[in-house]
Amino acid sequence: MSVQRRPVFPASDPDEVSSNPSANRPFHEVAAARFSRRSVLASGAVAAAAGFLTGSTGTAHATAATASPPEPTGRRPTLGFTPVPTSDADRITLPEGYQAQVIIPWGTPIRPGGPAWRKDAANSAAEQAQQVGMNHDGMHFFPLGKGAERNRRGLLVLNHEYIDQQLLFPDGDAEMTREKVAKATAAHGVSIVELVHTDRHGWQVADSPRARRVTADTPVTFSGPVGPRHPALRAADPPRGTINNCSHGVTPWGTYLACEENFNAYFGTEHPGWEPTDLQARYGIDREGFGYRWHEADPRFDIAVNPHEANRFGWVVEIDPMDPDAVPVKRTALGRIKHEGCVTTEARGRIVAYTGDDQDGDYLYKFVGDGSWRAHRARGRSPLDHGTLYVARFEDDGTGRWLPLTHGTGPLTRDAGWADQADVLLRTREAADALGATPMDRPEWIAVNPVNQDVYCSLTNGSGRGGAANPRTPNPYGHIIRWRERDGDNTATTFTWDIFLLAGDPAYEERTDLTEDTRFGSPDGLWFDPDGRLWILTDVSNSSQNLPEKGYDRIGNNQMLAADPHTGEIRRFLTGPRGCEITGVITTPDQRTMFVNVQHPGEATPAWGEPTPENPRAVSNWPDFDPEGRPRSATIAIRRTDGGVIGA
Repeated sequence: MSVQRRPVFPASDPDEVSSNPSANRPFHEVAAARFSRRSVLASGAVAAAAGFLTGSTGTAHATAATASPPEPTGRRPTLGFTPVPTSDADRITLPEGYQAQVIIPWGTPIRPGGPAWRKDAANSAAEQAQQVGMNHDGMHFFPLGKGAERNRRGLLVLNHEYIDQQLLFPDGDAEMTREKVAKATAAHGVSIVELVHTDRHGWQVADSPRARRVTADTPVTFSGPVGPRHPALRAADPPRGTINNCSHGVTPWGTYLACEENFNAYFGTEHPGWEPTDLQARYGIDREGFGYRWHEADPRFDIAVNPHEANRFGWVVEIDPMDPDAVPVKRTALGRIKHEGCVTTEARGRIVAYTGDDQDGDYLYKFVGDGSWRAHRARGRSPLDHGTLYVARFEDDGTGRWLPLTHGTGPLTRDAGWADQADVLLRTREAADALGATPMDRPEWIAVNPVNQDVYCSLTNGSGRGGAANPRTPNPYGHIIRWRERDGDNTATTFTWDIFLLAGDPAYEERTDLTEDTRFGSPDGLWFDPDGRLWILTDVSNSSQNLPEKGYDRIGNNQMLAADPHTGEIRRFLTGPRGCEITGVITTPDQRTMFVNVQHPGEATPAWGEPTPENPRAVSNWPDFDPEGRPRSATIAIRRTDGGVIGA
């Protein structure tokens, strides 16, 4: 997830404003009670990890919801590469023996022969709708064919989180027009491109009937408790589009889940009498949004003119990449929040989906299907429409509970002002408030370890103003937590938890588990490869990146690291260009190619400057390094020169 910036450098990121009631006990208090400073910090990440895995952290696990967690079984990952140092250079750095190919940068035609990229940003809205979008984020590779061909051909499906209007338009955003709004909405959404690998040319875009764009203007529908005819979804036009797609998920039946995060960014109004409702305020909707000013040219985004349009966003969107005619479906049973991602797993034949609400002081959620997902599919029903949504509560003793957001239970009754289950899901944040969920420090990506089903979540950073999910207050560096569901069953309603690591630079922060060689901050993306390596991608805000006053000068540009979850060993694998975020990672089935997304290179940062229409290359000129061009988000395809498994 990337915190979106206003045109000037903000004093703090929009996500750093806690909107949670103080009645809900913040996780930093829970964590402080769970771990004394000595027990967590003197032992470091390795000892903490070992304690979690063996149940040897004292009496807390003995009184937990289940017996001490067993030792992990199965594969043990190896980290077989030489780590790279931190860097502030405007380039990609990889370990010796690895090489990267830049593919599908912003503006690439989704089919050969489509409208070509114009380096002066003069492409029209119609052309942008046929090109790869801006600011690549979460993604997945869907292999095609059989046998070895599955590693050389497939659909790469990727999100486009937001846009930088200084780079998207030739004249920046000095004036907002309907055409500019149309181009901006076309640069959002999801790209589906078919890739093929050849020994001579590497990865290339192939002509494919499956290639398409799903943008903020694509027709969509709603399914689940909040149906398409619900009064809260009524607006001037039929429902269209998905926007601010951050991370993602993939279902066992082969569909892609795009997740809508900071949807409030795009709405605003100049109506003098408008004031936000309680619901709108809880989701951060105000007069200005994030400064895009689309409401000045398109009434769709004027919150006073179309107050229900915003209710159509904040959902998980299911897309069938194999069917170019399939209408994207917003699965409302998964709740309406600022979804960072939606990671799925299977337990006892049921679908389980984890998602984080990426705002300082908000919550972790889990959806559990109410029966066999295969049986639902056989009856023509979506498994994501039938089940229970839960929110997490962490306890001092290292245990936790999943609290059901079910109408008629606990405080979620008609007498308390909750009309029905659709009302609970439209107001998911308020429902979680009422249940007493644990406020977290910007819960971001979630990953499930394929070796033992432990669940990990990155908490990027926090202000310490009531929602710091960390023993540290404030928490500028973030950390990673993990939990194990009762009896290893991901459908369970209780769990045990621990902290995997506390990020930071030991030169500035003594309360960190990292060293001079492994220092990093603001963990964001998390992904387990099939061998059980945990890949950690960072998103240091550009308001902090490379700045000594923020404690980030020695950390350098954003990066990707690999960790052994059993031992806690960490090695830095990649550093990115200036102003970027490293986000989105997946491999081919044979793990010989790794795709990684480089988002918003060249974005404004106090350390390097700010792009302008006159000088869009002020911060970065990656990846083209064209003296007349501009920086472009892109995917890189990483391979070993010896053809081996990435990371091994």
